[in-house]
Amino acid sequence: MTMMMTLYDLAGQNDALRFSPYCWRVKMALAHKGLIVDCKPWRFTEKDQIAFSNQKKVPVLVDGDQVIHDSWTILNYLDTAYSDKPPLFINEAAKESAYSLKLWVEKTVHVPLFKILIMDIFNCIHEKDKDWFRTSREQRLGMTLESFSDSSDEAIQAFRELLEPIRKTLEWQPYMGGDQPGGADYLLFGTFQWANCTSALQLLAEDDPVQMWCQRMLALFNHLAGKAPRADQLSPEVL
Repeated sequence: MTMMMTLYDLAGQNDALRFSPYCWRVKMALAHKGLIVDCKPWRFTEKDQIAFSNQKKVPVLVDGDQVIHDSWTILNYLDTAYSDKPPLFINEAAKESAYSLKLWVEKTVHVPLFKILIMDIFNCIHEKDKDWFRTSREQRLGMTLESFSDSSDEAIQAFRELLEPIRKTLEWQPYMGGDQPGGADYLLFGTFQWANCTSALQLLAEDDPVQMWCQRMLALFNHLAGKAPRADQLSPEVL
C-alpha cells in the first residue's frame, strides 16, 4: 500500500485557515493529479518541524523517502513522478510559458497585493507568529506594517489594472492554458486564494474575466478551494 503524502501547509491562528499562495499551488496540482495528501498545519515560527528539508519555508512535500520544497519544484516533481496521471504541463512549451507566468506573478503582482492584504494577514496569523512576522517584514520593508499597508480604493484599482495581461488571455479562453485547467492556472490561482482566505475585500469586479476565472477555479475538484475556510468565517483557536 502506498504511503500517503504529507504537505506542510501554512496555517493561521485557527488550524483550518490555510492561506499560503505557494501551498495552494501545490494543493490544486495534487488534486489535478488525483493524489491524496495529508496537509499538516505549520506556522512561521515552527522552523524546527521542517528542518529535515534543509530550508525554512513551506510548502514542503514528503512523498515516501522524497522531500521536495518550493512550489515550482513540487509541480515538476509531480509531473515526473506521476506521469501516469493527468499532466500539469502538456508539453515543454506549456511549462516554459507557465514558468514565465510564475515569475511575472511573483515580481509584479505579489508586492502590490501584499500591500493591500498585509494587515488582514497579520490579524489572522497565530499569536506566536506575530512578533516574528512584524519584525521580519518591517526589517524587509524599512517601515511599519501600518505605514506599508494600503487597501484604499485607489490601491485596489491599481491592482486591477496590473492584471490586464491575464485579463486579455481569459477574455477568449476559460483557463490560462486553454480549454482545461493546468499548471499555469494553479501557479496564478494561489495568489488569488491567498487574498480569498485572508481578506473580505472585493478585489475584482464581478464582470471581470479574471473574477469569472477565479469562480471556475474555486469550483474545481468538488470545490476544493471554494470550501476552504476564510478568516472572516472562523473564530480564533488559541493553541
